[in-house]
Amino acid sequence: MVKKLSILFILAGMIVTGWSGYEWWTQKSAATFQPEKAQAISRDWEETDYQQTVNQEVVQTSDVTPQMKVKTGEKIGELTIPQLGYLYPIYWGTDEQTLKQGVGMYDTDFTTLPSQTGHTALAGHRDTVFDGLDQLKKGDRLYLTLDDTTYEYQIRKTWITDEHDRSVIVEKNSPTLTLTTCYPFDYLGSAPDRYIIQASLIQIDNRSGSLSRVTPFSPHFKATKKRELSDQFPSNSYRI
Repeated sequence: MVKKLSILFILAGMIVTGWSGYEWWTQKSAATFQPEKAQAISRDWEETDYQQTVNQEVVQTSDVTPQMKVKTGEKIGELTIPQLGYLYPIYWGTDEQTLKQGVGMYDTDFTTLPSQTGHTALAGHRDTVFDGLDQLKKGDRLYLTLDDTTYEYQIRKTWITDEHDRSVIVEKNSPTLTLTTCYPFDYLGSAPDRYIIQASLIQIDNRSGSLSRVTPFSPHFKATKKRELSDQFPSNSYRI
């Protein structure tokens, strides 16, 4: 009897371990490692002759880009990080089920879509899609593509903060991209801190053949709050 119970416990443990490993691999594989493609995106931007000005193009971006109507968990775009060589699918929302698919975009009263030139924030698990995020440094570029428009951001700062810090996901008056994940990266269990990367928008490519340079702190930029889509998380919360 004891022997049979021991065998059952061993089998149960193997099943749990196998399932956990399968879930981890599924989440990890959400990010596509394509260093050549990721680097090519960066090179294309560097080689482009920029002719548009902020007043001609960028200030009008929020007017010509319609408000997205999406459901929680729906894929809405892609994040490219040339420095890491990865392309990451972006999904709407930051609930646990959505984050299992890949990178999630925050839906709060304080955050906006990139087209609304406010504060866009993304979250991802440290041991899957955002593994290696701590390798990025000030000056590195991030590319966010939604609705056939690509937004280029430049990292301004990185820092570590407590998981209860509510000063990260806040309203911004200049176009900003924030990436959040748990920290330490090698921590076993529920990590106590958060690793934050914040970047400023510097260029926009609307796929129409023209690109626009952006002055990140231009007074023209005023965030448009996105309230009607905010119903899944309490305001200003970020759980990853």
